[in-house]
Amino acid sequence: MNGARPVTLRPASGSDAAAIARLMRAALDAYDWMPVIHTPAEDLAFLRDIVLPRQQVTVAEAGSEIVGFVAVSGDCVEQLYLDPAWTGQGIGSRLLIGATAALPVVKLHCFQANTGARRFYERHGFRAEAFGDGTTNEEGLPDILYVRGR
Repeated sequence: MNGARPVTLRPASGSDAAAIARLMRAALDAYDWMPVIHTPAEDLAFLRDIVLPRQQVTVAEAGSEIVGFVAVSGDCVEQLYLDPAWTGQGIGSRLLIGATAALPVVKLHCFQANTGARRFYERHGFRAEAFGDGTTNEEGLPDILYVRGR
């Protein structure tokens, strides 16, 4: 059982890029509605060259295995992913709360099809502020702008 191993949170480092990229791909692959638009090499480059150096990234680690991460830029949660085998254990809540507790306003985008994530964010006080038709994201999927704190 995954819950048998304690999960700790820590700041991500550059050496975490490959593990985070694999985790992100596993999470995205769990959705049958999510188009695959990037290769694993592109996922790695995105995390290594854009996310890790420019955003505040926290990983959730069980032993030496990264099982989740959150990336925040300013007042926006840019990424929040969990290994599908580790969902439902409070890890996402710990990551979200830890990364945003000091922010008076927090924004994020979520795909409309991601009903589990929508329930998760709404439980954490986010409210839908705007609905998009997919023309502003590279996946081309309808999304929602969620806001907490104003």
